[in-house]
Amino acid sequence: MNIPSDLKYTKDHEWISIDGDVATVGITDFAQGELGDIVYVEVETLDETMDREEVFGTVEAVKTVSDLFMPLSGEIIEFNDSLESEPEKVNSDAYGEGWMIKIKLSNLDEVADLLDDAGYKEIIGA
Repeated sequence: MNIPSDLKYTKDHEWISIDGDVATVGITDFAQGELGDIVYVEVETLDETMDREEVFGTVEAVKTVSDLFMPLSGEIIEFNDSLESEPEKVNSDAYGEGWMIKIKLSNLDEVADLLDDAGYKEIIGA
């Protein structure tokens, strides 16, 4: 299982890459493995400002539908449009082409509350 050490994580199985005040967000390799084949990613919150922990979208797999939670407060400034036609990118490249949204952060202090790779490994028992 791939858990890159240069990313941050949430207990809700999302990864976050931070570049200045913009965060790129996706679901972890562990999460996509648990969900199975992903058939649809829905994000209807583009250009909305949301608080941490709010639901920003859903990911639908063959087995189930799961909510996607904002890892940090801010405005959703970009959605990975390629997931509309190729949602399987989340399965094949969770940390690359399978990214989901980009957030313009409104509170950089929240970054300190995210998990590092060791903390995330503890949660999933890796």
